[in-house]
Amino acid sequence: MTARKSGSRLETEIERCRSEGQWDKIPELVRQLSAKLISNDDLGELLLGESKLQMYLKENPIKQGSSPRGPRQKLVEVRKHLTAALDRGNLKADYLQEASLLMAKICYIEGEYKDALGHYNRVNLEDMQLAGAPVYRLSMIAEAYATKGLCLEKVPASSPSLSNKNSGSPLTNRTPAEREQEIITCYEKSGDIALLYLQEAEKALSAGIQNRSPKPGPTAQDLELGYFLETGLQRAHVIHFKNGNLTQGVGRFREILRAVETRTTQNLRMTIARQLAEILLRGMCEQSYWSPLEDPPTVSPLDNPTQQGHTYSKNYTLSRRPRVYSGENLFCPQENTEEALLLLLISESMANRDAVLSRIPEHNNDRIISLQSASVVYDLLTIALGRRGQYEMLSECLERAMKFAFEEFHLWYQLALSLMAAGKSARAVKVLKECIRLKPDDPTIPLLAVKLCIGPLHWLDEGEKFGKMVIEMGEKAAEFRAKGYLAIGLVYSLKATDASLRSTQEDYQRKALGAFQRAQSLSPTDHLAAFYLALQLAVSRQIPEALGYVRQALQLQGDDVHSLHLLALLLSAQKHYHDALNIIEMALSEYPENFNLLYTKVKLEAMCRGPEEALLTCKHMLQIWKSFYNLTNPSDSGRGSSLLDRAIADRRQLNAMTLPDFSDPDTVSGSSSSLSGFEPVSPTSPSTVSTLSSPLSSPSSPLYIFQPPPLLTPTKSPPALPPVPSPPPSCPLPPPTKARTHSFCNHVVLQQLSNCNEPPCGPQDANILGFSSMFSVCSVHATSIAASRVEQALSEVASSLQSSAPKHGPLHPWMTLAQIWLHAAEVYIGMSKPAEATACTQEAANLFPTSHNVLYMRGQIAELRGNTDEAKRWYEEALSINPTHVKTMQRLGLILHQLQRYSLSEKVLRDAVQVNSTAHDVWNCLGEVLQAQGNAAAATECFLTALELEASSPILPFTIIPRAL
Repeated sequence: MTARKSGSRLETEIERCRSEGQWDKIPELVRQLSAKLISNDDLGELLLGESKLQMYLKENPIKQGSSPRGPRQKLVEVRKHLTAALDRGNLKADYLQEASLLMAKICYIEGEYKDALGHYNRVNLEDMQLAGAPVYRLSMIAEAYATKGLCLEKVPASSPSLSNKNSGSPLTNRTPAEREQEIITCYEKSGDIALLYLQEAEKALSAGIQNRSPKPGPTAQDLELGYFLETGLQRAHVIHFKNGNLTQGVGRFREILRAVETRTTQNLRMTIARQLAEILLRGMCEQSYWSPLEDPPTVSPLDNPTQQGHTYSKNYTLSRRPRVYSGENLFCPQENTEEALLLLLISESMANRDAVLSRIPEHNNDRIISLQSASVVYDLLTIALGRRGQYEMLSECLERAMKFAFEEFHLWYQLALSLMAAGKSARAVKVLKECIRLKPDDPTIPLLAVKLCIGPLHWLDEGEKFGKMVIEMGEKAAEFRAKGYLAIGLVYSLKATDASLRSTQEDYQRKALGAFQRAQSLSPTDHLAAFYLALQLAVSRQIPEALGYVRQALQLQGDDVHSLHLLALLLSAQKHYHDALNIIEMALSEYPENFNLLYTKVKLEAMCRGPEEALLTCKHMLQIWKSFYNLTNPSDSGRGSSLLDRAIADRRQLNAMTLPDFSDPDTVSGSSSSLSGFEPVSPTSPSTVSTLSSPLSSPSSPLYIFQPPPLLTPTKSPPALPPVPSPPPSCPLPPPTKARTHSFCNHVVLQQLSNCNEPPCGPQDANILGFSSMFSVCSVHATSIAASRVEQALSEVASSLQSSAPKHGPLHPWMTLAQIWLHAAEVYIGMSKPAEATACTQEAANLFPTSHNVLYMRGQIAELRGNTDEAKRWYEEALSINPTHVKTMQRLGLILHQLQRYSLSEKVLRDAVQVNSTAHDVWNCLGEVLQAQGNAAAATECFLTALELEASSPILPFTIIPRAL
């Protein structure tokens, strides 16, 4: 009785060691078992053979893709143990099956695939029961199915020596498709049973640790998959993909991922999740996607057409299957990118959790593997999020990757690029500095930093340093050295524009010309070098030389939009307006949505064809803006048409329309006035603009689709307004923030920093749109007005108006729309139509009430109406916001001249000349002031300068063309 109890305890301990893979303890347990129970000598042979076989595989692991051949000297003893156990026949049926499975495993290791298949046919794997089987036997059955699949792949299909034990039909009578299906079935059964084994083993191990004394023992990490179990889990989907059966491969991936996770399969799950995400991103479209909870479609465009009719069908059932996640409130993806993103975020979480960060030499290999695995996940995240324009989210993911990024250039560089795309330019420059430290000989990195410094940030001194880095690389920079000189030239050109002293401007212009000439000599085939050299010559009013280089740029790149634009401006400077208009129309045929070209076209049409054509172009710009940015107001449907829609429907000239035509018919019905409820108010101060009651700006007007949400002021709550138009789909809206009692200037800065889709407009872009002083950081040159005065002016104007700049989305579309309205207002001013000009200016004011351009336009309208004092106040307000706006300074100087305040007028005009020495209108006004003061000699010199500059003055300033790398 004592021997039987002792043997039972030993058998339980042996079973536990076999389940947990503690093979080194088996020989001692077998010795004790043999001493207690003499009749179990055959079981001891089996256990010794199994333990030695497993120890051999642990010391000599089989590598994936290898083909074992020939007998192994160390396996001779294993074969003797198993042969002895099988030959005597004293074992129970279950143990005999186990011995046969182990013998088949040895045959595979030694390359005897046919013998291995013979053992499996004699055992008949299908009859081995999973229900009630010990944990270790689940592992043996899973390995047996995987080994059988491997043997079937190795044995030629024409082998005549094998027969099916069940059917008696030779395997050679089977078709290749049937043979392929049997192989895949073996692997899928192996994978399912392997998952079941790992779940049961982990559960048993956890229970055993809790029941045992609290002394050190094995942990779940001691369980290893091994070659055969890993093959069973991974080989089935590989064959599916190899055969072009993408749907079954994806279905197999999903089955494995839905199984309840164990700690042993964490790395495998991360690998499979990453592979599935890659397939979803690169090999599947939305039309061919199906839900993870559905069965794969029998016919799918994803599959190889040659395999149609030979698709794999799952025709087996298991008595026990691995547990899967189930329950309520489980998230299920609805399309391929969503599922791919979910998988990658899970993989990223696992990669971060299991990151190996230790720098000691013993962990070097593990750390490299951990880094490589994480890098692949982040690269796929870049693809998935980049497709949707979610650069903000991508930059946040890559920031989490910085724990891996010590001395790792790739992750730093990816983070820098994502920050650039997300509009976080300042942080991107700091990250690029680290990239430069890691790769000091790569010229592309400082060039990217220059691009940001020149463009969104306007950090010209920093940009100059980065550009000089490229130049100082010398021959190492190769073809990028010319780009370095190009970057330096752009920095000097922008510094010349920003300089307040004429001597400083000329000095930077000379440096810019020298840099561009050097770039053009180093890279004579680069059209950008020739173009920027032509642009700088044009800014310096060297028109013939500029024409020569712009023609050279067009010979190198005939469809470059900026070169064509520059050519048109140069022709307008030579007073060839019709030729310039032809060039613009030709460029618009290639770039119909380029607003810079359309702005120039409005100016040229007003001069060549009359204001009616110019107004039609403004209407066309509104049409393009509405379709291009797709900003519509859902609440506006069915309530009437906008100005744009009415103009298209009526097929009439815009200038022939009266203000009732611009508004909603419901708002003007029953009114016999020509203004239909719009009574223009002549404000006596800028603050009275809030009393304007234009039907164009009322919430009920269809034109309200172009208007942003109102600014929440701290004094009172704004009235309820219709829903605001949504930004483009590619830019997700940031969460709304509560209004604060800060000035409008702070609101604008915060709005710019929260832009999530595109970088904030740089100074050159802001100048194009006419909002440089408000929306670019360094657009005000060297202002003599204290920051407090600017802040006070912004606050006063913002508080006096009822609307504000849009709170949501990028500023660029709204700035473009406001500029379109201002162009239309300027055309109406040229036609002496102040009411229509006021309506258009009000539309721009609804978007950006504190823009100096809006205030300048109001001043011009006041001048048109003969209200000199009012115009003067508008101009002073505009200059309090942007003290270097030359047009405003010129108009204010002219009004002061009319008021006979000659000294102050001269001061304002001389300041304007200091800002822009090529403005011929300013020189002419200055001459008139000096003449009125009796200074004939100085006046004559000013008039001659004005004539000389007017002879080379373009229709719009050359600086309307963006200067960016």
